[in-house]
Amino acid sequence: MSPSAPPSPVRLLLCDDHAVVRAGLRALLSSADGVEVVGEAGSGEEALAVAAHVHPDVVLMDLQLGGGMDGVTATRHLTSGEKAGPRVLVLTMFDTDADISRAIEAGATGYLLKAEPPDELFAAIRNAAAGRTALSAPVADRLLAQLRSPRPALSDREHEILAQLAHGLGNREIARALFISEATVKTHLGRIYGKLGVETRAGAVAVAKERRLLP
Repeated sequence: MSPSAPPSPVRLLLCDDHAVVRAGLRALLSSADGVEVVGEAGSGEEALAVAAHVHPDVVLMDLQLGGGMDGVTATRHLTSGEKAGPRVLVLTMFDTDADISRAIEAGATGYLLKAEPPDELFAAIRNAAAGRTALSAPVADRLLAQLRSPRPALSDREHEILAQLAHGLGNREIARALFISEATVKTHLGRIYGKLGVETRAGAVAVAKERRLLP
């Protein structure tokens, strides 16, 4: 009997807005058995275009991509088509509850932190390609903590207003920044206070930081 053919390598697309980071990842992954980097992208829009051309098995996706489409939006586009798309493995420096939840809800198969050792990254890529969830230990811990003590379900708009609060903006400034009325800002603030169990702006920001609800 002839020996069985080796499995095909995992076709990987790198998406990070820093060219130096992409070059470092490409060099690192050249030492990983069974992984082949087939493309690079510096933005969410470019990731969609390159993925449509090279058909990767896994997209290694950063969340913060500078201007334009962010990593969460790109992930949602890559995973929500009628045809089976690539698996998306988030690789980021950020481990806030808000970032983790948004990425998982957008369809990411895994969520890895850039501080992970290379072997963990290689294993996560292979797991993602096989459809298995790949999470950094700190991220898994945070998800378990969320399940044990569910966080308030803030809407996307409430998250935006909370972020503006954290920057010290007043109602009028928030309204201008988000192109909504001051009355709408006040309505959202009332809902935010209720969900967080606070009565003041400072209290809302303090609880949001404690629970890592800010992006």
